[in-house]
Amino acid sequence: MNTAARIAETIAAEIGARAQQVTAAVALLDEGATVPFVARYRKEVTGGLDDTQLRKLSDRLTYLRELEDRRVAIMESIRSQDKLSDDLARAIAKAETKAELEDIYLPYKPKRRTKAMIARENGLEPLLEAILADRSADPEALAAAYVTEAVPTVKEALEGARDILAERLAENATLLGELRAFMQKEAFLTSRVIAGQEEKGAKFSDYFDHREAWATVPSHRALAVLRASKEGVVTIDIAPDPETGDTRATGIVARHIGIQGEGAGDRWLRNVAGWTWRVKLATTMMIDLLGDLRARAHEEAIAVFARNLKDLLLAAPAGPRPTLGLDPGIRTGVKAAVVDATGRLVATETLYPFQPKNDLRGAQAAVLRLIVQHGVELIAIGNGTASRETERFVAETLALLPKEAKLPTKVVVSEAGASVYSASELAAREFPDLDVSLRGAVSIARRLQDPLAELVKIEPKSIGVGQYQHDVDQHRLGRALVAVVEDAVNAVGVDLNTASAPLLAYVSGLGPGLAEAIVAHRDASGAFRSRRQLLEVSRLGPRAFEQCAGFLRIRDGEEPLDASAVHPEAYGVARKIVKACGRDIRSLMGDTKMLRGLRAEDFMDETFGLPTVRDILSELEKPGRDPRPTFKTATFAEGVEDIKDLKPGMVLEGTVTNVAAFGAFVDIGVHQDGLVHVSQLADRFVKDPHEVVKAGDIVRVRVTEVDVARKRIGLSMRKDGGASAREDGAARSPGPGGRSSKPGPARGAATAKPGSASQTGALGAALLDAMRKK
Repeated sequence: MNTAARIAETIAAEIGARAQQVTAAVALLDEGATVPFVARYRKEVTGGLDDTQLRKLSDRLTYLRELEDRRVAIMESIRSQDKLSDDLARAIAKAETKAELEDIYLPYKPKRRTKAMIARENGLEPLLEAILADRSADPEALAAAYVTEAVPTVKEALEGARDILAERLAENATLLGELRAFMQKEAFLTSRVIAGQEEKGAKFSDYFDHREAWATVPSHRALAVLRASKEGVVTIDIAPDPETGDTRATGIVARHIGIQGEGAGDRWLRNVAGWTWRVKLATTMMIDLLGDLRARAHEEAIAVFARNLKDLLLAAPAGPRPTLGLDPGIRTGVKAAVVDATGRLVATETLYPFQPKNDLRGAQAAVLRLIVQHGVELIAIGNGTASRETERFVAETLALLPKEAKLPTKVVVSEAGASVYSASELAAREFPDLDVSLRGAVSIARRLQDPLAELVKIEPKSIGVGQYQHDVDQHRLGRALVAVVEDAVNAVGVDLNTASAPLLAYVSGLGPGLAEAIVAHRDASGAFRSRRQLLEVSRLGPRAFEQCAGFLRIRDGEEPLDASAVHPEAYGVARKIVKACGRDIRSLMGDTKMLRGLRAEDFMDETFGLPTVRDILSELEKPGRDPRPTFKTATFAEGVEDIKDLKPGMVLEGTVTNVAAFGAFVDIGVHQDGLVHVSQLADRFVKDPHEVVKAGDIVRVRVTEVDVARKRIGLSMRKDGGASAREDGAARSPGPGGRSSKPGPARGAATAKPGSASQTGALGAALLDAMRKK
């Protein structure tokens, strides 16, 4: 079997596909096709491999090709030493991992001068062979014959023989494999605090005296222990059970020497086996397993980050509605920015409703003016410092509007990464004359309108929805997150005439350069009327067009199909369908009854098979459909604004902000997310929290524990300790005193304080009337 076939067989087994499917997909990827394009438009070629399978295929292809390159390099190195036997070549060819390859190569790997080398130079290898050959002979008696000027004592002669044997054992690939398997099954991870570091490492107190089986350490605990070790708070060890493990490990080493009896030679060899384990192999195994633990933890953490990022990117868009974005602040003021339905900035303000200026009346007047003047329908409030104070200010301001006025919907929005965008070169180009702090308010407003379109402007790693994200392999993390963004953008599709360059850059086949070229062409020549006009863009050739066209949408263009996910290459199939219906294409699109009455098999040809025809029918049925969910918001409880306001037993509504391997974090409006541990997510066993919740979900939780000093909030979604928002729409929300009461009004529907209603109501009405007259 050749190398390519072997790789295809390996990947096929891992992703649940046939080798022929893998071979076909590899050929497409090698030709420059992207994963989204292959997953969507080459189903006949790959047998229907989806984007998840293709991403794993792409990752494993890279690893296995690197493995093959290393295999060839090792073969050449050993051959150049004239040591490549047939058995060794077969062993190298069978190795399935890089670790196995390196174990085999270890004896032939060029290395610095060792004690074993010196012992051989001093003529002590025959002594070792003599001991191995005659187990009944006394090793000391045999060693006496090897005492020389270079080896002046029997003790030194035996130490030299021991060093030679220890090196042989440490370079024995079979022994290393057995010990690694033993350790993976039996080893424990232990961490202990370093004396004097207790106060400095208080946040790691759970790991001051910690021990658990290596094989089952979850990612978040592994990363926490590794960080504590890196910061000099704890020491780490990975070893088998101290009472029995060392004896069993020594026994494995002894078996490889072939110790069977109790002769003087066997006893000496058994001591050497124990010494080799303790001094050399235990450390080697500890380093190997520590590396494996780190890699495993990184992979799991990256997977968690990727899933959370996907959920955030594919969160429900509020849609093209005028939006007021508020970036909360106390001393520096609340930054306000209004964007119209298309996301264009139309107004900015800096408000000072809090200390030290306390210009509440002026701030309220400014907000009301912005709402009325620009027809604001949504208010996006960043969830950072002063978020709840700002939210309360907005609620009180909205209460000033007359009852007949339509109140904007108020939503607390994650501002993760907004400051990164504000200070970026992209933001500076987009808003060269706008203060950095106000750019953040624009970003907050836009990410409510369309999270995906705005979040793509920020480096994925800067969107904080991961666990210990700075501790993991940054290259792998970056590559995984970019793949998530690509898949999300292409799954939703992009409006060619409104999309920004950063959004276009993630479209299959484009990239930053072509994205900028498309925007420049659009600015110079006006809106695109058809997909075919893309070929007029500088440097965008047929190959790039093939990759990107199906993911770009043109509303109300010359070609109705350009508004759908039907690829231009398949327009002929779509027209056959239209002709068979005897209808105009525009009237047919969206006619579910007519389209579901057709047989996909009737429209297949030599190029387009059943999967493509079915996709076309589905797309004609719901052209340009958005896979994202419907927009909805959580309502925070009145009077619960700080962790000190929380009491066990309170039932609150919140938004899932992050999902980790150990549970889900929920924003309940107190500046500190609460944790629903995996055991509290449902009334059943939950292995993966993503089975139950995802970032952006609205849930109803019960407070189970509040630790103000450590800023920890325990929450539950279990029926006996909490309920989901879906199940309990009429749940009672205890007030700050802990008594049960009906949920207070939504912040956007708050009423004015007693005694001030007439004054504030009059202010709002007067302002509203003045704006109408203008």
